[in-house]
Amino acid sequence: MNPKNLMMMAFVLTVGLSVGYLLPGSSTSGNGRQEHHADGPCSGGDEVLAWRNPMNPAITSPVFTQDEMGMDYLPICADGERDSGTAGSVSIDATVVQNIGVRTVLAEQKTISRDIRTVGRVTFDEQRVARLHPKVEGWVEKLFVQKTGELVGKGTMLLAIYSPQLVASGEEYLLALKNWQNLKDSPFADVREGAKRLLQSSLDRLKLLDVPEHQLKEIRNSGIVPKALHIHSPFDGIVMNIGAREGSRITPETELYMVADLSRIWVQVDIYEDELPWVQLGDEAQMRLPAVPGRVFSGRLSYIYPYLDGKTRTNKVRIEFDNSDLMLKPDMFANITLKASRTVNAVVIPSEAIVRTGAREQVFVQREPGKFEPREVVLGLQADGQVQIVSGIAAGERVVTSSQFLIDSESKLKEATAKMVEAGKQVTTPDSGMNHSAEALDQMEMNEQPVPKSKPMDHGGPMPASPPDHSHMHGAGHE
Repeated sequence: MNPKNLMMMAFVLTVGLSVGYLLPGSSTSGNGRQEHHADGPCSGGDEVLAWRNPMNPAITSPVFTQDEMGMDYLPICADGERDSGTAGSVSIDATVVQNIGVRTVLAEQKTISRDIRTVGRVTFDEQRVARLHPKVEGWVEKLFVQKTGELVGKGTMLLAIYSPQLVASGEEYLLALKNWQNLKDSPFADVREGAKRLLQSSLDRLKLLDVPEHQLKEIRNSGIVPKALHIHSPFDGIVMNIGAREGSRITPETELYMVADLSRIWVQVDIYEDELPWVQLGDEAQMRLPAVPGRVFSGRLSYIYPYLDGKTRTNKVRIEFDNSDLMLKPDMFANITLKASRTVNAVVIPSEAIVRTGAREQVFVQREPGKFEPREVVLGLQADGQVQIVSGIAAGERVVTSSQFLIDSESKLKEATAKMVEAGKQVTTPDSGMNHSAEALDQMEMNEQPVPKSKPMDHGGPMPASPPDHSHMHGAGHE
């Protein structure tokens, strides 16, 4: 081809590209340059709020610029959300809403309650356990109950012990009794009262040493002090432990017998902190045991301990059960269902609708199709996958239950952009470009990115306009 024709074609191509670049509403092919619509960078002629780094959305600029690789910043368009009065509100196209799987439900006003399922351990009723110790030193003369696990009734004789102290106290009682019999008819009141006080004190001493009533009667009637003191069961129960055998030397530290009444037992149950608001005294409890399949035991919550376990972060509660048939045995493990009697009439939503950030809880409310608004809420009780809303939303409002984290990301970006635009308005006012806030200038310096000098384009087109020079603004701000 003729060189002159080649030069002419190159000239025409250069002029065409230059004119196309300068015309409003033009766009370039995929070379990283900014595309423009006929009505501006934003569709529908919306205002450009700011420009966003295409590789890092957290970096924005109040003016059009490029990143280090020469890629154009993307426009952030005003889509009407600024008029909603709520920072972070977002609008999503109906097709996008369907594609990302956004689901919503209505907040409801309803009564909620909760069943608490946990495990427990069967134990003794502490009020029905007796540990028998002697009050004197001595020796075991005779064991009448010699096997643990044996059923005993109230007053059953358990053993007999010999104690020199008991024999001496019995002799003193006999002497005081004989002295009273001799002096009770004395004409002197002081003598009669002295003899009576001596008899009473010697009798009280024997009672304090646990001499049973039938042996006291025997001493009075026979005038003979028995060699052995009898120890009796204080109530109906089961012998859980025998601490001495015949011939053993005993002291007050020796546990002779442990007797427990198992006709009623306790079950200790651990409850987590978030379950405590639901339980209260008198709540019904149902218990199932692997050792007794198919049977359900019913009891009542009788006590809530006033402290937590520091290791498990749980609170113990006590449930009482009838055990007249002795099917429940101490140290059994049981499955417990607490029927909490407390109910709450409240605004509730599904717990998966809550976006927990650590510092606060929020939900996204659908104001109209495709428009979502973040709303901070205060949570109350939780039960069966639902949570009480103390404040923040009302019954009948529609909240997002899925894909809210995608909406949350866009909401935070919108909120950050709105704050940046507001800071930019504080820096420059329409009346004067010289009145600035030091804080707004610092914000602008953090958000703005340096604009690299553009190199001449290969096709000979004009160079893009450089961003405004703010150096005079900095000088004015520090004067």
